Amino acid sequence: MMWLIIPICALCAIIYYKAVRSFNYWSHRGVVHKKRWHVIQNLRQLVFQRISFFDSVRNLYQEFSNERYFGSYQFLRPTLIINDLDLIKRVTVKDFEYFIDHNGVILEDVEPLKGRNLFNLKGQRWRDMRATLSPLFTSCKMKMMFTLINECAEEFTNYFEKQKYTSFNLEIKDVFSRFTNDVIANVAFGFKCNSLEEECNKFYIMGKKTSFSGMKFFIFILYSGFPRLAKFLKLKFLPTSATTFFKRIIKDTINKREKEGLIRLDMIHLLVEARKGVVVKEDSCVSDAGFAATTESKIHYLGKKPKIELSDEDITAQALIFILGGFDTASTLMSFIAYELAKNQDVQQKLQEEIQETLLKCNGNLTYEAVHKMMYMDMVVSETLRKWPPGFILDRLCVKDYLIEPVNSWENPLLVEKGTMVQVPVAGIHHDPKYFPDPETFDPERFNDENKHNITHFSYLAFGSGPRNCIASRFALMENKTLIFHLLSKFDIVTTKKTPYPIKMALNSFSLSPAKGLWLGLKRRDRV
Repeated sequence: MMWLIIPICALCAIIYYKAVRSFNYWSHRGVVHKKRWHVIQNLRQLVFQRISFFDSVRNLYQEFSNERYFGSYQFLRPTLIINDLDLIKRVTVKDFEYFIDHNGVILEDVEPLKGRNLFNLKGQRWRDMRATLSPLFTSCKMKMMFTLINECAEEFTNYFEKQKYTSFNLEIKDVFSRFTNDVIANVAFGFKCNSLEEECNKFYIMGKKTSFSGMKFFIFILYSGFPRLAKFLKLKFLPTSATTFFKRIIKDTINKREKEGLIRLDMIHLLVEARKGVVVKEDSCVSDAGFAATTESKIHYLGKKPKIELSDEDITAQALIFILGGFDTASTLMSFIAYELAKNQDVQQKLQEEIQETLLKCNGNLTYEAVHKMMYMDMVVSETLRKWPPGFILDRLCVKDYLIEPVNSWENPLLVEKGTMVQVPVAGIHHDPKYFPDPETFDPERFNDENKHNITHFSYLAFGSGPRNCIASRFALMENKTLIFHLLSKFDIVTTKKTPYPIKMALNSFSLSPAKGLWLGLKRRDRV
């Protein structure tokens, strides 16, 4: 065993040297930063699961809330965190060319389906894919998808209606993930399933395997801190069984449609048409999708038709974004909407009154246009995204040297070097009382017609900012509103003995997940 001592000591010395050198990065540049010991202590809390990632982001923001920006570290990597709203605008919009990429830790040669999807693509490849996918998310395409989403929402509500019980105690994130699974299976893959009736259907089981939690938390840490080692070990976020399943579905669907001449206006159709060189025309039916909806930028078009080569694997990679979004982002938002409605019964009652009025106007059949006219529904969803943003931190990668000019007397010009990671602490900004007074209070009236115009620009970043914002914000909002509409038309959402208060976030996840689940009750409404 003695022969191991020398290499172990050498490895420790190398790690220590790299750590000391890295942790001097911001002090050498005169940037306010987390001190070395505090960085190590915070890293230890994250790795050994003593603080959630969400709480860590909020704590960092609060500590440096008076600074325009400050230096921190993601493991040994220097990271610039931006608090100033004008600087956020510059990085994400005005000077976007300097910050076009995400800081993807997933390597395409190790995990192609993750590395090739829209979120992880970089540079021109990202531009071309974004331009190819954008037509899928126009309001007219959303109107077509609404029918499928509405059917899923009705099936979901009917499932509980036909049960013999008058109330249900549910882990609501699990239940909602089954709904979003069915929506994604239908809309993105052309695959019909009912995950409440068939709890162990294969699409749901395989979709769940893609969720970002458990051991994947540690894989992410390893890729972030020791990328070469993680690559050497060929660590993967997606199990082979899941990637094989989704590849097969895409291939079988494409072959069936081509053989039988079937046309279905979904993501698969859009990408297959792009592969043939057909450009899908953009259109618009309804301009107002809600306060939180993002606007699609034209910057990625560069005035020319995107040149893109698509394999079946590329198509699967893009469809997989829906799976990841469904199991995490969309179902997370639904869960927190339900939680806040259960905790604030006056808000729920007011929303149910609007739902009843809408049903009367629609003769009992919800329409796409009616969803977008529900002002109070939009206020509730917008406030939930303010208080509980699933994308609670934004990241960008500096792709060429960028100079930040000083504004305050204590600042010096800062050259942000190419390769530097930049982050925006959305969770901290959304809970800053100078932008949102009494931020811990759930108050949809912040977003009424009178107040929403007073919200400071770039203080609300529910779906990101700039050309690299969330491409599916309209889809996510429509999906959430439609389900909440049908659910509240038949049930009251109530707290139970297992409902957490206050909520403690899971320590082994980078997503917005309550530690012990989010338990709520559904209670049948009295028939009038």
